[in-house]
Amino acid sequence: MKKNECYEGVVTALKFPNKGYVRVEGERTPVLVKNTLPGQKVSFRCSKLRKGRPEGMLIEVLELAEDEVQIPPCPHFSDCGGCSYQTLDYEGQKRLKLTQVKNLLTPILADFPLENCVASPDEWEYRNKMEFSFGDEVKDGELALGLHKRGSFYDIVPVTQCQIVDEDIRKILTATLHFFREKKLGGELLTFYHKMRHEGILRHLLVRKARKTGEMLICLVTTSQGMIQSPEGKELLEEYRNRLLEIETRGHYAGILHMINDSLSDVVKADEIHILYGKDYFYEELLGLKFKISPFSFFQTNSLGAEKLYEVAREYVGDVEGKVVFDLYSGTGTIAQVLAPVAKRVVGVEIVEEAVDAARENAAFNHLTNCTFHAGDVLNVMDELEEVPDLIVLDPPREGIHPKAIKKIIDFNVSKILYISCKPTSFARDLEVFLEHGYQPVKAQCIDMFPWTRGIETVILMHKTSSFA
Repeated sequence: MKKNECYEGVVTALKFPNKGYVRVEGERTPVLVKNTLPGQKVSFRCSKLRKGRPEGMLIEVLELAEDEVQIPPCPHFSDCGGCSYQTLDYEGQKRLKLTQVKNLLTPILADFPLENCVASPDEWEYRNKMEFSFGDEVKDGELALGLHKRGSFYDIVPVTQCQIVDEDIRKILTATLHFFREKKLGGELLTFYHKMRHEGILRHLLVRKARKTGEMLICLVTTSQGMIQSPEGKELLEEYRNRLLEIETRGHYAGILHMINDSLSDVVKADEIHILYGKDYFYEELLGLKFKISPFSFFQTNSLGAEKLYEVAREYVGDVEGKVVFDLYSGTGTIAQVLAPVAKRVVGVEIVEEAVDAARENAAFNHLTNCTFHAGDVLNVMDELEEVPDLIVLDPPREGIHPKAIKKIIDFNVSKILYISCKPTSFARDLEVFLEHGYQPVKAQCIDMFPWTRGIETVILMHKTSSFA
């Protein structure tokens, strides 16, 4: 096989999250090609030849897989990089995700107890948060607002018909795009922020909508460049606010915000926040509890799916009456507060201070007096905790748990650990450490929180075996 040459082959399996093993006739080693599905026949260009592990760039799907039984409902599917599995039916994509997780975990533990993938209550329009970027579809093209094109760092696809977000979010996206395509500031059209030149005004649009309460929070993110903070700029922003308020929506606005972000990194953040309408937070409800959510609060993007996730977690931990529970990587304290009504105490640890503040406020709002939240890195805070847990719940970020933190967690010698994983490759790495120290998975389920995308959550209950107790 030669670099930059084109080949054809059949995808025999999928490596998490989206690389297919393509078998080429006459070649002993399969080629890894992104954005493919098992059973497809594809053409690709060989892009890498490293240590006998060739990789390729997909050119075309020549033949569909047997499981590809539907036309993608979203018109942006072929261009947008958000969804991967819309050519499968819903049961087919659940099976594929379950198979991927099994393939990662069974080589580590042959009888890993994973047999089910729980469906999302909403297959479509389930996302309660979206971060859209300003840019252009093609170089020097018309202003665009949407998601990055598949495989591109620059090109933006205006996803005005995105099928995994609420209809109100689509309306707000469309109205925002049309407004800023037409309006001028200082006699000139507003430009998007160029990542290489660090010039321009429009950066992002962050939209959040509560599934239960219907409250919405809209955040327009710009730089401080141009005349955006001048009297004329403020008048323009007020006009934008009024344009949003004219839209007929099923939900209602909690707040419309203007954020200033002059950082060089391409992330949604704010150096300053100006309220154009309402307030800078809203409320969502989960399992009878109410949660205050600010623009950057971590909160599951599928509210009804989160209820399924926490119901499984609550079932797995069982009876915690009279017991102390540590909720490590606790975020805004959702899991802690779901367990608090039936536990003696719940102690949460989270590195993001804003999330800890929100957790404390939410616990007080829900009249939960047996929750304590600590701000700091789990690795360090565990040394300062005076209580000894009976049960530990782990819900780490995508990169998993720091190796030193795992050792400290294991040193508590609790009989049960509940691990909630948002990235199975990270859990696979952490699982090996837990197995070495006598923890055995006894129950596990995948929860499909992100239909049609590559994302999957997995809930695993581990017991300490008697020989290590």
